[in-house]
Amino acid sequence: MRFTGGRGAPAPTCRRRPRPSQPKHKSRHPSERRAAWWYRLHGYRILDTNCWVAGAELDIVARRGRVLVFCEVKSKSGTRFGDPLEMVDAVKVHRLQRAADGWLARHPEARGLEVRFDLVAERAGRLEHIANAF
Repeated sequence: MRFTGGRGAPAPTCRRRPRPSQPKHKSRHPSERRAAWWYRLHGYRILDTNCWVAGAELDIVARRGRVLVFCEVKSKSGTRFGDPLEMVDAVKVHRLQRAADGWLARHPEARGLEVRFDLVAERAGRLEHIANAF
C-alpha cells in the first residue's frame, strides 16, 4: 500500500530539495522564476518546478494545449565563463530526457501529449527562449 500523506492527500510526484529559506513550491533562482513567468504570459500552465526525477532536476514543466514542455533554465552573470547554452552538453541532454521519461511515467494523464524540450538562457538580464532545443 502506498502512503498518500494522510487524509487522502495525493503522494508528492517529485522529490524536492528546497533551500531552507524558501518554500517548496517556489523556483529557487530568479532566472527560473522569470522563465516560469514568461511561460505564463505566453499561455502555458506551470505543472511543476524544480522537480527531481530519476536523479536529475527538471527546472520547469509547463503545458499549453496538447504541448508539454520540459524547460532547462541556464544563467550566467557575465561572459567570463562562457555562454549559458554551452553548459547543456550531451550528458545533460540525456539526463533531462531520462528525467522527462520518469515524470511522464508518474503522470499518465500526460500520455499522448506532444513533448518538447526548451532552453531558456539569461544573459545580462535578458531571457532568450529556444523552443525545441534538442
